[in-house]
Amino acid sequence: MTFFSLPSNPDLETIPIEEIHLNQQNRALLYQVLDEFKYYDSLKKFNLPIDNKILLHGHSGCGKTVTAKAIAKALNKKILILNLGGFVSHRLGETAKNISSIFNQASRTNSVLFIDEFDSVGKARSDDKNDSGEMKRLVNAVIQLIDNLSNETLLICATNHIEFIDSAILRRFQLKVEFDVPSELELNKYYNELLGRFPESFREIKRSFNISYAEAKDLVYREMKKHIIESEKLK
Repeated sequence: MTFFSLPSNPDLETIPIEEIHLNQQNRALLYQVLDEFKYYDSLKKFNLPIDNKILLHGHSGCGKTVTAKAIAKALNKKILILNLGGFVSHRLGETAKNISSIFNQASRTNSVLFIDEFDSVGKARSDDKNDSGEMKRLVNAVIQLIDNLSNETLLICATNHIEFIDSAILRRFQLKVEFDVPSELELNKYYNELLGRFPESFREIKRSFNISYAEAKDLVYREMKKHIIESEKLK
């Protein structure tokens, strides 16, 4: 079974962090992380630990995964991607061992370890009525792995449901960065960027708001495909 994946060509699949739509607060937090890794040796002289455990949480489709990839690119580090959706419930007794091997690989290579759907492993230990303590053991194992993570390794976890994650695990993350639905102003800017590469006659579309960036992108692409097909039919 494959537990992680590496982008086949990170340069083609990763957006530079400067181009990601982040609010001012999130951008400041994440740029601080990049600076801490850049000046790691200087901070180490003063016994100052770097923030290398980050939890990205919030609305689906608002940029958590693309942000994790962009951070790895900015740090010039390999990224290991572990998606826990449907994985934790499958052969639960082996999950702790398998996750441990991924943590070890990330530490050996000083990589960025990105764990998506992190709530799958971080569910509250009190919600453990049907698995004979396996979830409790798994949560405890993950806590130990996070505590023992080397400073040179960056752990980024993402979830749409922070409320499902055990409080003991939450305390391990130095940064908790919330990704909310973009404002109307932010979405208008994004719409303009997306539409800018298409003919001007195609750009007048009905814009939807109170949706994620991913949903806005789908909307624009759907409308553009409709315009292109209609123009081809008229030839």
